[in-house]
Amino acid sequence: MSCESLKIHHANKIAEIVLQRPSKANALNETLWFELGRAFQWADQTPDVRVVLLRGEGPHFSAGIDFEFMQSIGQRFARLPEGQRQEALRSYIRSLQDAFTAAERCRKPVIAAIHGSCFGGAIDLITACDIRYASQDARFCVKEVDLSIVADIGTLQRLPRLIGEGRARELSLTARVFSSTEALSMGLINRVVDTPEQLLQLAQSEASNIAQKSPLAVRGTKQILNYSRDHSIDEGLEFVATWNAAMLFSQDLQRSMEALRTKSLPQFED
Repeated sequence: MSCESLKIHHANKIAEIVLQRPSKANALNETLWFELGRAFQWADQTPDVRVVLLRGEGPHFSAGIDFEFMQSIGQRFARLPEGQRQEALRSYIRSLQDAFTAAERCRKPVIAAIHGSCFGGAIDLITACDIRYASQDARFCVKEVDLSIVADIGTLQRLPRLIGEGRARELSLTARVFSSTEALSMGLINRVVDTPEQLLQLAQSEASNIAQKSPLAVRGTKQILNYSRDHSIDEGLEFVATWNAAMLFSQDLQRSMEALRTKSLPQFED
């Protein structure tokens, strides 16, 4: 797909999505924002993509929302009459949310590789991803309260589930900057490596590892995890029982069992 503010590399079953505004610290303007949503939808719908790797070009992952973009939102709706203005703004916020939720809805796992700044809206973005790796130089901040706004793209909904209610409240209310080491200790980050170069190697290696597995099983695992997170244990068990009643005895299972028997690497169809 063609993009203005994203670069997409697609090879070996992996789609590498690169934020491409390095001179602006990959700040999220409107173009980049909605291109991300379309990129995740494209990855979901492209059979030859099994894993998505998300990263930023230049010294930072993303400094969050572009201030010019934020100002333009207010100007865009200012001329509408009372009532219609609020309705239109709410609808627009929902479209912004949907662009990042597309990472969560994407049936393919999304790995975020984070270096440098990961502030504000970038936290919204990475919390919608499945796996998060970081380099030592990464710094994180739930910045919105310092801008006198309420974070509204997903951080306040997803972060507590990742790191716990108490930690999420403290970070969201103080807007303090925290390190990759602290992010690792609280469970926001899965692994930390020394340099951005090592970070890319790690993310690409794990993406390649996942891409070799049964795509049917990987997609199913993500969908079961998402469903179970939002439902009771019993509801989650009911859902996975129904899922496997339909999917368990697949061709992928037969190929995996044969590969174990012959000590070979199974080959799966997309």
